[in-house]
Amino acid sequence: MGVPTVDGHTHLDACGCVDAADVVAALDRACAVGVTRVVTVADDLASARWVVEAAHWDDRVAAAVALHPTRTASFTEADRAEIERLAADPRVVAVGETGLDHYWDHSPWDAQERAFRWHIDLAKRLGKPLMVHDRDAHDAVLRVLDEEGAPAAVVFHCFSGDAAMARTCVDAGYMLSFAGPVTFKNAAGLREAAALVPDGQLLVETDAPFLTPHPHRGRANEPYCLPWTVRGLAHVRGVSAERVADSARRTAEAVFGLEALPPVAEAPSPGAGAARST
Repeated sequence: MGVPTVDGHTHLDACGCVDAADVVAALDRACAVGVTRVVTVADDLASARWVVEAAHWDDRVAAAVALHPTRTASFTEADRAEIERLAADPRVVAVGETGLDHYWDHSPWDAQERAFRWHIDLAKRLGKPLMVHDRDAHDAVLRVLDEEGAPAAVVFHCFSGDAAMARTCVDAGYMLSFAGPVTFKNAAGLREAAALVPDGQLLVETDAPFLTPHPHRGRANEPYCLPWTVRGLAHVRGVSAERVADSARRTAEAVFGLEALPPVAEAPSPGAGAARST
């Protein structure tokens, strides 16, 4: 791409990154195609510990911390205390991903909802954006946000709704982040949604290693694959890829406060860091 942009949601640990050298190499590959920053996101406690560490290895990496809704069947007070401690780290830019998942049956819906409400409160107490996972649960997610009172900034990661859902979210002031599915042939409704989101509420992401965009669907994803999604969005919106990339970067910088992040103390030594443990 001709201008830099930000991958607003990726999972570097799930992409195979283990230590600081792996993270630096992944970001070097991303930067080579114009993806100059990423937000790496946790889905369980082990991942939460890892992403915070990774955000201190490379200035191009920020973190988001929460317990994924499919992990909330057991969510103890000790778990809550650790998530809160990790989320308060200055290089953690969002509480997420949290929300509701009515597709998988790994966690009861009532347990997911209790955890979602707790994460909403945490985001408000920390003054950080809320990063929402919403799979087959649009009405329930919107209801809980309305009942709890949404934080100042809400990001619907990998937005999967239709145009009507998008209008509701835009009117509420939420940010909508689009990933590889917007390029899939069977996603006409999603493309209608992507076409109507204002520039200032649009983000782009890979959700790597998942959801690789067309024409490489089915292969492993990584932040360097983001330009395919950017080009797909540009086609849908009738603008240049450079405009989408630049607008998404500006929005990510504003929502996540990327320009205000404290710098990494020093460059990591080769092999620094430990593998994610469970």
